Amino acid sequence: MAEDWEYGGFGLYLHWPFCQAKCPYCDFNSHVMAQIDQKAWEAAYLTEIDRVGAETQGRILRSVFFGGGTPSLMDPAIVDAILTRVRATWSCANDIEVTLEANPTSVEAGRFAGYRDAGVNRVSMGIQALNDADLKALGRLHTATEAMAAFDIARDTFDRVSFDLIYARQGQTLAAWETELRQALSMAVDHLSLYQLTIEDGTAFGDRYAAGKLRDLPDDDTAADMYTATQEICEVAGIIGYEVSNHAKPGFESIHNQIYWRYGDYAGIGPGAHGRLTVDGQRYATETPLGPAVWLSQVNRSGSGEGDRIALSAEDQFAEKLLMGMRLREGVALTRLEGDYSEDLYNKIKDLSELGMIETDGAHIRLTPQGRPVLNAVLRRLLAD
Repeated sequence: MAEDWEYGGFGLYLHWPFCQAKCPYCDFNSHVMAQIDQKAWEAAYLTEIDRVGAETQGRILRSVFFGGGTPSLMDPAIVDAILTRVRATWSCANDIEVTLEANPTSVEAGRFAGYRDAGVNRVSMGIQALNDADLKALGRLHTATEAMAAFDIARDTFDRVSFDLIYARQGQTLAAWETELRQALSMAVDHLSLYQLTIEDGTAFGDRYAAGKLRDLPDDDTAADMYTATQEICEVAGIIGYEVSNHAKPGFESIHNQIYWRYGDYAGIGPGAHGRLTVDGQRYATETPLGPAVWLSQVNRSGSGEGDRIALSAEDQFAEKLLMGMRLREGVALTRLEGDYSEDLYNKIKDLSELGMIETDGAHIRLTPQGRPVLNAVLRRLLAD
């Protein structure tokens, strides 16, 4: 019998923790360093691939994702060495997706050609805004013109290109966001990640907000209107919202991110990288040290960059399946909840269905269009004791 993780598939995430500058809204594990010994990082990644590969033999690898940080600061030769080792370690799907995140400031035609020749076939670009004033407010180092030029280079180099935009920014009106979104959709893009600005503790924006200095943010009603307009405008353009914040032409959905949301297995390599791995029938949560120097030293010293490996209970897995899968337009397959499909869960689904928040076709449970904006409230109800 197939193991549960096979429903989502198997992917590999590699975290490159370095950036040219720290964005004030970012709570990712990213660091600014003047000098980076890229060969030392290459050796550490290869060591980790060998370690993870030894306990996941026989699997078909469906995706590789270089995230960060800013992986487009990596030497193309290092990406080539990593992907060469990946292909030697696992059998790869015929349609394997290999994504690399990029910032417009680090985009060069020659560098992108090197990534493509190494095996990267998809780029995800952190554009975030299409006007200079908002880019400056977001702490971005590129201009709108540079973003457009970088997108053109990516489109000419790779088969698939995605980019991110942030909405509900300071001073942004609904009309301004609608205009910007339509501009983005006119750029021959096949995938967009569209995120509402969130103020996270521990970020520069979080500190300013706590001090009362982050003013002119759209109120909750305006932000909700922006979300609704986003869904409607993208739908009309044929860029379907297949996940709460992600939109794509049919067939251009992110394979790697769907592994997360369909609760497949994925190995996390690099400082701060998380993973979910099933070994000998037991599913584990894996994590690594956050500090780049700590992680690199640990790999060199012990041959493993992994920290704690936590065995997930059946209850943990049930919760994670719902937390991840309900983000998808397709929802969660009921067959994957069979062991947890109690009378209590049945009654919760029935109640939420009567409220118009979720629906089921007998095969899946999913959010309705009315339920998507209140996903967190729906999940709290489904997971309540």
